[in-house]
Amino acid sequence: MPISRNRLAKSIAPAGVAAALILTTLGAAVPASAATPAGDTARALPGTHPDWATPQADAGAADAAAPATARIYLAGRDASGLAALAQAVSDPHSAAYGQYLTPAQVQAKFGATPEQVKAVTDWLAGAGLTVSASNAHYVQVAGSTAAMSKAFGTGFHNYRTADGTHRAPTADAKVPASVSDAVLAVSGLADAIHRNSSSATSVREAEKSANAKLAGPDKKDPATLPTVPTCSEDGYGSKIAKGAPEGYEKNEPFAPCSYQPSQLRKAYGVTDAKVGGKGARVAIIDAYGLSTMEQDANHFSTLHGDQPFKPGQYTEYVTPDKWTHQDECGGPAGWAGEEALDVEMVHGLAPDADVVYVGGNSCYDEDLYDAMAKVVDEHLADVVSNSWGEIMHGTGGDIDPAVVAADNQVFQLGAVSGIGFTFSSGDCGDSSPGAAATGVNCQADTNQAQADWPSASPWVTSVGGTALELGDKEGKYAHEVSMGDRRSVLSADQKSWSPMPGNFYFGGGGGVSKDFAQPWYQHGVVPDSISKTAADGTKSSTPLRATPDIAMSGDLVAATLVGFTSGGAYSEGGYGGTSVSAPETAAMFANAIETRGGRALGFANPALYDRASTNAFHDVDDNAVRTKRGNVVDLGVVNNTLRVRLYKIGADYGLSAASGYDTATGLGSPGKGFFKSFALKK
Repeated sequence: MPISRNRLAKSIAPAGVAAALILTTLGAAVPASAATPAGDTARALPGTHPDWATPQADAGAADAAAPATARIYLAGRDASGLAALAQAVSDPHSAAYGQYLTPAQVQAKFGATPEQVKAVTDWLAGAGLTVSASNAHYVQVAGSTAAMSKAFGTGFHNYRTADGTHRAPTADAKVPASVSDAVLAVSGLADAIHRNSSSATSVREAEKSANAKLAGPDKKDPATLPTVPTCSEDGYGSKIAKGAPEGYEKNEPFAPCSYQPSQLRKAYGVTDAKVGGKGARVAIIDAYGLSTMEQDANHFSTLHGDQPFKPGQYTEYVTPDKWTHQDECGGPAGWAGEEALDVEMVHGLAPDADVVYVGGNSCYDEDLYDAMAKVVDEHLADVVSNSWGEIMHGTGGDIDPAVVAADNQVFQLGAVSGIGFTFSSGDCGDSSPGAAATGVNCQADTNQAQADWPSASPWVTSVGGTALELGDKEGKYAHEVSMGDRRSVLSADQKSWSPMPGNFYFGGGGGVSKDFAQPWYQHGVVPDSISKTAADGTKSSTPLRATPDIAMSGDLVAATLVGFTSGGAYSEGGYGGTSVSAPETAAMFANAIETRGGRALGFANPALYDRASTNAFHDVDDNAVRTKRGNVVDLGVVNNTLRVRLYKIGADYGLSAASGYDTATGLGSPGKGFFKSFALKK
């Protein structure tokens, strides 16, 4: 997954998008000392003045007449009570475990009151702003920069950055005491754009992005290597790459053929448990929507011996007339592979579960938030799979605190409703600059090792990746190591690999987040030796949130087969990433719901950690696996050039799997006792 987000992007101003504003030179400037009706008792909103808006970068006051938008997230009632109840209903040792609320009960107990909404809208209207959208979660407003300055008690200046000149508050915004308790957070005051990208990576896409300039051997040179795509179809390492030079070991095997859902069901115990997610609903959230998704999923299932969706089993919510930022986000075509992967993995591993696809109107944070809120408000599912995210700290500044606050609130609202969220942990190892230097699915603007967002939230299930090794073509489980690949290229004379050892290429995300305290469910499971040192090396006197929580197959070398229509033609190919792992895990939770007689699992982390060090998990340990880790991957003949690559697996960047909890695979992957452990006792 990781997931690229540009904090400072070109200024644009499509209607209703709070993150982007037009900067002009017309009209009066907004001074830094703009007045506010808030007075001395106003509450400051930390982080609304971004760290990139420094005095050294100040380019002067912003145009007072320039249009501006902002989103004011509502705090609702009893925020501490919401967090407490979310914990209680999720904890198997609590008397309130599993006693979930209906959406109506959630709104009545924790939602914003009409009086709070009126107070917020009156305050904003009094400053000259117009409400453009309003719901149970936020009030969105538009108006001039001058009106924004009046409402939030701060001036607005332009600031020079590496990405151009951008507007931001000169100090943290403030809200009046009269509405302080009603406001959770405010986003959009600075014109940094927060957007997420699809995390799915195909074998061919990764090859092109990584080394388009590296030439492979001339296919006419004498060699015994095949000149057609070749893989190990009878299990991991079943076919040796004869004619290849020695790599990490002699006689390296070809990479496994891309895994199919039937093999994954066998490997992770779904077949033996005779479950399929009956009675469960899984929602998938991505941006936009693939118009042929149900047709493609049914075609894919039929081609590989599985049952297509039954009538009414697949539902989607998309609003094409409201899609925005398609050029920046890649549009439906750019997200098609991700969507197909997510839908086909959930249906493939939980073929009886209902699947609900909810497409955000763009890859911006606010649009993906809206999709998550829709699932919770309408209780569209029991489990929500998400294969997108972003770094929290980068050269362009830190993540908007409003994004974190609003997302966490939605996750808690989901928890009290019996809805759990899974998020991919990333495909860039520890997301450090070192990993980003050669990794193909990294954010270039990272400035430190870190856990990604929303994966780092204490209120979601963070899903890491593994490289799954199958013992036969049917899917017999053999081994797993951490998801991490080093990559080398075959020389033109076919006698050596370069570089050797290979550079980091692709790897599961994880690490300890310095931004969140250790949640209660990790106590006694994640040792202090891990939890008191953040990913960037920062020491803490108290334990911190460690990620991931669980892991499943997602490696790009041991890839997963996906099929969808692109350019009018259906095709299939291998995909990798924790984008694979997250929907797989959501499907496993759906299957666990069936073993519970259809009772919702809710926020799963407390139950998962309750099963630590039992046969509910494969304890993935790179050091304990004594198998060949090098693979020759033949990607076929491209432009009359044979593309042959050597990968070393189990070689993540900054992370590794060890006995017990680790920051590469968390508790491990679902083991032979996973489903039995969730069966209701008679």
